[in-house]
Amino acid sequence: MKAARFYEKGKLVIDDVPVREPEADEVVIRIKYCGICGTDVHIFNGEKGSAEVHPPVILGHEFSGDIERTGAAVTRFQKGDRVSVDPNAYCGKCYFCANGKAHLCKHMTGLGTALDGGFAEYITVKEKLVYPVAERVSYEAAAMTEPISCCLHGLDLTEIKMGDTVMVVGTGNIGLIMVQLAKYAGAATIIAVEPNEKRRKKALELGADFGIDPLTEDTEGLLAKHHVVNVDKVIDCAGLVSTNEYSVRYAGKGAVVMLFGLTGPDDEMKLKPFEMFQKELTIKGSFVNPNAFERAGRLLGAGVIQTEPMITDIVDLDDIQRVFETRQYAKDGKVLIKCF
Repeated sequence: MKAARFYEKGKLVIDDVPVREPEADEVVIRIKYCGICGTDVHIFNGEKGSAEVHPPVILGHEFSGDIERTGAAVTRFQKGDRVSVDPNAYCGKCYFCANGKAHLCKHMTGLGTALDGGFAEYITVKEKLVYPVAERVSYEAAAMTEPISCCLHGLDLTEIKMGDTVMVVGTGNIGLIMVQLAKYAGAATIIAVEPNEKRRKKALELGADFGIDPLTEDTEGLLAKHHVVNVDKVIDCAGLVSTNEYSVRYAGKGAVVMLFGLTGPDDEMKLKPFEMFQKELTIKGSFVNPNAFERAGRLLGAGVIQTEPMITDIVDLDDIQRVFETRQYAKDGKVLIKCF
């Protein structure tokens, strides 16, 4: 099969790789689409992603496809079933697994990081990681199940209540998912903070009430103009030191600040403890997607999340190196790799 393997910083190579035969509890999936994630970008740039990587490895963990064949003990799926895959597997034995925090597992393995992932024509995975795709959901949309599941976990931790005012900082793909989830969770007012006009407009189309360009507009003035009394929740989806600091600055009293976007591993932000004290802030992070993948699939099946406005480019697997070199993933929307 064809597969894009990561060898070193800045180097993806299309290799001919054998399809691994399934063990009794595994399935082989013919991959349709695999999305490019920030973790893939960090790894390509020689930085640490969400897990350790030992090249050569096939990157990609946001994918959908069809069951091609099954192991002898597989009972939930058969050839031809449409599926998506949760890329994270936990040991079930360590301290964190034993105390309801399996996603912090000391021995977690991830597809597309520790194990070969989805930038390939086929993948062999454990049945327990596989979930059915609803009939009304396209393969392209199904490839978005994993990022939606990560956003769900972040939203759970943010604890949005009906009537809250929510500020989403950065309305790339993750921010656009967060806007839609916040709306569905009952936020009364959603503020999209984004310097890119196209992205800001998409956020308004998908549920944000007004937008702010933080580089050219007066944030405090616009909050006052729109009669915002208090920003109850802030979700930073951009993952920059500047946006981290902006999120804390404009969080209201008693607010939860969710630093969701992935910064560089050595980045440091300035934080005034007195400001946290004075506003009684809660600052949180969010790691992967525990207990959220199945829910994400149901939300897609119910039509709660629109993915079509986010997916702007579909690129053949053979051209994946160009996508990373030109930073095509960082322009106006989600880039999917076509693997078939």
